[in-house]
Amino acid sequence: MGEIIAVTSGKGGVGKSSVCIHLGMMLASRGYKTCLVDADLGLKNLDLMMGLDNRVVFDMQDVIEERCLLERALLQDKREKNLYLLPVCKGVNFSGVHKEDFVRVMRVLQNQFDYLFIDTPAGVESGFHYASIVAQRALIVTNLDVSALQDADRVIGLLLKEGISHLELVLNKVSARAIEKGICVRMEDAQKWLAIPLLGYIVEDNRVQSCNNRGLPLAIARDSQVYHCFDILARRFLKEKAALPKLSERRLFSKIFAS
Repeated sequence: MGEIIAVTSGKGGVGKSSVCIHLGMMLASRGYKTCLVDADLGLKNLDLMMGLDNRVVFDMQDVIEERCLLERALLQDKREKNLYLLPVCKGVNFSGVHKEDFVRVMRVLQNQFDYLFIDTPAGVESGFHYASIVAQRALIVTNLDVSALQDADRVIGLLLKEGISHLELVLNKVSARAIEKGICVRMEDAQKWLAIPLLGYIVEDNRVQSCNNRGLPLAIARDSQVYHCFDILARRFLKEKAALPKLSERRLFSKIFAS
């Protein structure tokens, strides 16, 4: 039986969906059958970021109302054969999916996949609460801005209240230069503030957003620092022994000029 993971954040724009997709792709490339469930309906964009928006015909609501089989609603990624996407709703109305039906579909998927990642909205909407019922583990994605960390702290409290204690932190859009200039919080201080284990961090790289906008996630050089960060994130997610990459502006520039 597979593992269900809620991927959430307290603030929009921190790159939660991007982390969800790229981690999913990394696991799929290692042979793990992985499904992304898009429950972030207010900002529903996994299909667009994966380049699958034109293929969305059916969704979870169609499955529940028996307009199609579950297999018809699942979309296979164009690059990774082990990666799939299930849209919960084609629109932005989650009220048509009841809690019991959501749980039932997720239990069926749990028997078909190694990992299920639920891309949730912030902890105030139905998608978040539904995910918290079935998830055994949660990844909290945030950047190093004070406001994002405050909102992440609130979400951690909500998850603990829902009974999810296996929580891990993913810091996204990390800039060594911003840390050195004191523009944002240091990673060590962010981890102390939120008081949950740091699973990994992703350096800031404009190429990630460019790839997401073109529906081509991970279409970046495998020798880049951002790819290395996602690789380490996947290894640590799988409980492999892997140290966090060293964050250094000098190292980053040396990689750029060496490539």
